[in-house]
Amino acid sequence: MDIILVPGFWLDASSWDEVTPPLLAAGHRVHPLTLPGLESAGAPRAGIGLRSHVDAVVATIDALDAPVVLVGHSGGGAIIHGAVDARPDRVLRAIYVDSGPLGDGGVINDDLPADGDEVPLPPWELFDDEDLTDLDDALRDMFRARAIPQPRGVAQDQQRLHDERRYNVPATVIACEFPSAMLIDMIGAGHPYVAELGRVREVDYVDLPTGHWPQFTRPAELGEAILAAVGRSS
Repeated sequence: MDIILVPGFWLDASSWDEVTPPLLAAGHRVHPLTLPGLESAGAPRAGIGLRSHVDAVVATIDALDAPVVLVGHSGGGAIIHGAVDARPDRVLRAIYVDSGPLGDGGVINDDLPADGDEVPLPPWELFDDEDLTDLDDALRDMFRARAIPQPRGVAQDQQRLHDERRYNVPATVIACEFPSAMLIDMIGAGHPYVAELGRVREVDYVDLPTGHWPQFTRPAELGEAILAAVGRSS
């Protein structure tokens, strides 16, 4: 199986390094992405928006011969959902890691403080306690040292979707900060945050209790959870 791994904000392809061993050991082909503007701290970020990142994922799908599984962490969940919308017939499953699908007209996070064309990794004080669970001082130092400013347009642009066949693509949500039962209750209550997720016809939920960056705090368990979800896509 071809598995495309889309990182969340401030991260490049290497953020998946400790997650992929179980996938490779099972014989899968992994394609961790470094998205436009995330190539280095000095990379140009002007003019790069949400669509640029969606298009980069779509181009990777189109370069492969077989159907794929998409994995998106955090803001990468919105990106893979845009790719599902663009290629609903090529995606066997979308796996959302502490994230979910972003509906038409939504934005990933326009509250993040920007500096010109980019959004640097904010101070830890700006994150909720739930975000930082298990992210100890050593991991925080590692993360900050490797963090790359996010293109501002990716955080602030509106999602644009066109093909309702996206709701036929099975999804798995790997819930970290908050238990999956809370998400299910929110869907039942009609909460707008999970409105798009509530429209997906087949959703599996997996609980992996930790903070917002399980690829750093529980990488082996995240790899196994992704592997299990991929197994349901064959």
